[in-house]
Amino acid sequence: MIFDTHAHYDDEKFDEDRQELLASMVPSGIGRIVNIGCDIQSSDESADLADRYDFIYAAVGVHPSDTDQLNEESFAHIRELTGRNKVVAVGEIGLDYYWEKDEEKKYHQRYWFRRQIDLAREVGLPIVIHSRQAAQDTMDIAKEERIGDIGGVVHCYSYSAEQAKEYLKMGLYLGIGGVLTYKNARVLKEVVQMAPLQSLVLETDCPYLTPEPNRGKRNSSLNIPYVVEAISQIKGVSTEQVEAVTWDNAMRLYRMK
Repeated sequence: MIFDTHAHYDDEKFDEDRQELLASMVPSGIGRIVNIGCDIQSSDESADLADRYDFIYAAVGVHPSDTDQLNEESFAHIRELTGRNKVVAVGEIGLDYYWEKDEEKKYHQRYWFRRQIDLAREVGLPIVIHSRQAAQDTMDIAKEERIGDIGGVVHCYSYSAEQAKEYLKMGLYLGIGGVLTYKNARVLKEVVQMAPLQSLVLETDCPYLTPEPNRGKRNSSLNIPYVVEAISQIKGVSTEQVEAVTWDNAMRLYRMK
């Protein structure tokens, strides 16, 4: 069975067929999914999805690009959500400088990243880290906040093998998805080659980042076998071993039994 550690089935792109699609998951070999919050609304919806489906769990948190939603009141609501049944992580949280060039807003991202890390430490949950074009600041905060003591995953890992080694030393997992199948993903392939299989978890980030050969279409957990195959070829192990080891990794990451 396959464990999709990062999905967004609350997204409007699934509004027309969400129920039918999710009903197909377990029969298709997708055993567990963690639906990830990226703002206040999607955190609420993720917790609700987890209540409705036995195989879905939730993470709650605010994506760096949406931290303008955060104040003490909304932050208290996220804290309250961490107590919901089947909420297994705080995320996705972190830094995203891809669109953001304003230094004051970057500071705002860093502030709420630290606050949400503190929340995870307080409630005893791992974190799901989003980091885009913010490699050094993310690493600096990770070390300063001792996130290795909290545990978590660097979602959609996109940096160098050298940085990956630093996260692995902290005991964090690396989230690997459809990007690995792209022809221009040379650096990510190097990361997967370098990292122990025991440090990798599978993810989709669906409806985004669809793997080849379906790139350009809406993504779903049903596409993860393409990622499994890519890891299998890079690591020189069977697809069955990739599925089994990454399942165990995800269970440890989210502290499930």
